[in-house]
Amino acid sequence: MSKKEQPLVQHLLELRRRILHSLLVIGVVFIGLFWFANEIYLYVSEPLRTHLPEGSTMIATEVASPFLAPFKLTLVLSFFLAIPYVLHQFWAFIAPGLYSSEKRLAIPLLVASVVLFYLGMAFAYYVVFPLIFAFFTSVGPESVTVMTDINSYLEFILKLFFAFGLAFEIPVATILMVWSGMTTVARLQAKRPYIIVGCFVIGMLLTPPDVISQSLLAIPMWLLFEVGIVFSKLKPSVSD
Repeated sequence: MSKKEQPLVQHLLELRRRILHSLLVIGVVFIGLFWFANEIYLYVSEPLRTHLPEGSTMIATEVASPFLAPFKLTLVLSFFLAIPYVLHQFWAFIAPGLYSSEKRLAIPLLVASVVLFYLGMAFAYYVVFPLIFAFFTSVGPESVTVMTDINSYLEFILKLFFAFGLAFEIPVATILMVWSGMTTVARLQAKRPYIIVGCFVIGMLLTPPDVISQSLLAIPMWLLFEVGIVFSKLKPSVSD
């Protein structure tokens, strides 16, 4: 650890500086993407538009929606893309208070967290969205024309992006719980039936009310928990 402890005010100033740098980077990314906001929205909405009935389109039911929906999506995307830098700032803030052995453990976990979050979002877009939108657009009454509002679609997919991104963090969370001493591999293995049930409950709460989307979240969560169990057994020795 650092031999010289910094006063609280200096810590707060350093934290503020890190936060401002992160916000600045997010703003720069947003400015670079804003001119392509409509194209980005078209790309993100493609899984739904592909399965819309012939002659049907997405609609905007509010006056400002054609501008605000792509704007909000681009802003959220800017944050997603800036996550590596944001986590780097977070790491730079806490690193002085860690032992060298803790730093060696933390860096791979931070990298794994970013990669897994992106993988979760990619899994949602390329696997989950096509399946659930194909299902939703095919089971409605024949007399009902599917014409989804662009704001409603945005809220729906952002919820799923966050859900799958966070779900893919389960291996890292499991490893941290075991390595920090909060629990053991044996205890987690003994509670496996409850964890599997919990995965399906979470899938039910975070996804639309259909078995397909719930299973597409619950089953990967369970498998990722098993991955976390495997890597938790590889706890390295920690010395000062």
